[in-house]
Amino acid sequence: MLNSERSVATNRVGEIRIRRARREAGSQPNHTQHFLQLQTSYVKEFFFEKMRIIGLTGGIATGKSTVTNLFKANGFPVVDADVIARDVLKKGSGGWRKVVAAFGEDILLENEEVDRAKLGQIVFGDPSKRQLLNRLLAPYISYGIFWEVFKLWIKGYKIIILDVPLLYEAKMDRWTNPNIVVWIDPETQLKRLMARDRTSAQDAQNRINAQMPLDLKISKADIVIDNNGSLDDLDENFKKILDQVTKPLTWTEFWLSRQGAIVAFISILTGVLGYKKLLARV
Repeated sequence: MLNSERSVATNRVGEIRIRRARREAGSQPNHTQHFLQLQTSYVKEFFFEKMRIIGLTGGIATGKSTVTNLFKANGFPVVDADVIARDVLKKGSGGWRKVVAAFGEDILLENEEVDRAKLGQIVFGDPSKRQLLNRLLAPYISYGIFWEVFKLWIKGYKIIILDVPLLYEAKMDRWTNPNIVVWIDPETQLKRLMARDRTSAQDAQNRINAQMPLDLKISKADIVIDNNGSLDDLDENFKKILDQVTKPLTWTEFWLSRQGAIVAFISILTGVLGYKKLLARV
């Protein structure tokens, strides 16, 4: 009888200890679970913080540069094709030599830099010469753009704005997503260009006609920014698109990002090392 009572008492004590241990375990941090949560958080951050290249274009005098400045003011890095185009025409550069050879030394200033105004008059009035200029400079501009993007990629930027007036003409929209077009109506565009460059209506219209029609660009665009109103209106329209350009990226965009390249490299390296170990065991 005593043995039976002792056995029951022992079992009760054991049950009490088990319940107490369970309560204590519930009140203390589960280090394994915490580690898994950290791992999950890291994987999410690593896989979803990716790089997106956003294409930004428009017509001449549509206000694209103003939109570019809004992106800069909001902390987005911008690669400006116009800046690169000016650089590739600097005295002594490869682009400079090609252009001088094709158009002659008459397009040079006294300091031997290219007279951009004079060159512009030549090419905007002659489609064949404009195509020649674009063909000569395209490789240098493309290289400059990709080099700037690569440097930002190395730094780990998640979103890059690619400001290219000839985004569709140069077929660079294949590398960008989404593509944004800044739009104004033709009459406003003509007036703004005449006022900005202090030029005649005919000259301004020739420069507009030298570019792809805005309506065609709009048909290709993912996002259109209406810039027919005031600067305050433009700012409001800009705020509306920020959510669209910062949405989660696709897997294709991820594999083109720095993180994706690292994952691919590690995966390949791990596979090769694993295969070598497997062969060593055979």
